[in-house]
Amino acid sequence: MIAAFTALIVAIAAIFVVPAGQVAVITTLGKVSDEARLPGLNLKAPFVQSVHFFNVRTQVRPEEFSSLTKDLQVIEATATIKYAVKSTEAPRVYSTIATGNEGIYARIIQPSLLKSLKSVFSKYELVEIATDWNKISSIVEESVAKELEKFDYVEVKGLDLTGLKIAEEYRSAIEQKQIAEQRLLKAETEVKIAEQEAIKFETLNKGLNDRVLYKLFLDKWDGQTQVVPGLSGGTPPVIVGRQ
Repeated sequence: MIAAFTALIVAIAAIFVVPAGQVAVITTLGKVSDEARLPGLNLKAPFVQSVHFFNVRTQVRPEEFSSLTKDLQVIEATATIKYAVKSTEAPRVYSTIATGNEGIYARIIQPSLLKSLKSVFSKYELVEIATDWNKISSIVEESVAKELEKFDYVEVKGLDLTGLKIAEEYRSAIEQKQIAEQRLLKAETEVKIAEQEAIKFETLNKGLNDRVLYKLFLDKWDGQTQVVPGLSGGTPPVIVGRQ
């Protein structure tokens, strides 16, 4: 009876379940396994091996930051990064970075994110940052992904920059610059349209020689309206009136 009960306890201790969206790292008397265990029913050596779970779902973390621009203006914004721990790298993360999910963002993601943000924004002036926010966001995302590739622990799924804050006097200057650029674009467009119309008129004018005008007259003449013939054979006649 005691032997059966002991066997049951050992069997229960040898079985564990990895939930969906997670992987498990096994340690054997402190030694970390080479491969992570995938979701589902798994076995381990009872009382010798320990199980450590890592979340490999996509995580979303907002990071408020401030940075200097190329023209030494201070900006504030929020960078929301989407990332996921690579399941194959969970054992290495446990060995070198963190023994659980809590330390991954602070020790892996955040330093690379802040480094990339400051590096990118320092290359652009405030006006360009404010007027081309989407472009800057894409550049930051690429920079963060490249920075994290050096360690290969996580995969960047996306990054959004929102809530740009700048001094009011600079905001007004940027708005005036945008208005001026829009007016200039409108003026340039109107000039191009006028140039195209002039070319069209010149082409039409060159094509309307006497013979063409005479042909147009014959096509439209009703055969009854009195006309005075032109001075030469190709000169269009002059309409006088009906007979």
